Parts: sequence; C-alpha cells; structure tokens
Amino acid sequence: MAVVEELIRSEADGAISFGNHTLEKKSKVEDYKHAGDLLKVKTCREITKLEKNGMFLYESVPGTSVTGFTERENGVEFTVEGAEDAQITVGLSDDTEYEVFVGGQSIGTMKTGLGGKLSLSVELENMGEVAVRVVQK
Repeated sequence: MAVVEELIRSEADGAISFGNHTLEKKSKVEDYKHAGDLLKVKTCREITKLEKNGMFLYESVPGTSVTGFTERENGVEFTVEGAEDAQITVGLSDDTEYEVFVGGQSIGTMKTGLGGKLSLSVELENMGEVAVRVVQK
C-alpha cells in the first residue's frame, strides 16, 4: 500500500511522496523543505492537495496517496493509489498541450488554459497503484 504515513517525504531520487487517502480527519504539513522549495500538503479521505511555494501543484478528489511525484521541464510523473476513482488536477504551464498516460496507456491529448491546470480521471478502485505521466507535446 502506498500510504505515506508521514504525509510527505523526499525520496532518494529527488521525487516526493505525499498523501494518505485512509485518514478520516484532514491533516497537513506546512513549510516542508524539498530541493529549495517549500511544500504544503493537506490530505484525508476526501481530498489531497499539494502546493509548492504557495502555488497549486496537485489535487485529487477524493483523497489519494502519491509516490514518486517528479516534476520535469516537459511535465509530471507519479504513481497514485486510492480507495475509489479520483479526479486529479495538476498544475502545469499555461496554454500548453500535453499527452496524458494512465497505466502506461495514452488517454489522449489535453490542453491547459491560462491557469495551467490539467484535470483527468483515474480509475483507482480495486486497482492498487496506477502510474500517471503527463508530457508536453
């Protein structure tokens, strides 16, 4: 199970893992230092949200547990787990086209608006961990 007991942690490869979709009550960690940035995570069964330097980076409804979250120049990559299917929104570059892969399969191309947010649905119920990769076209 991918639950992150400490709510957020830095991985040896530079990625971060965060979230705990099994918590009944909302819990948070603020001012977590990672690679020169300050991260803030809020998580529980209903929602998981991650901010970097006060800016939106990730949100899922309902809550999820995320491992290996890596930001790259051309997108993001992570593994997600949850008790039920989730709507996930990630913060990316404004007005940019991305190809989205879920479980290793392309689910198509999506474009962000002026806010740089990209939303996708991921089937998680009874699936275990699911890999998600978003790559700029």
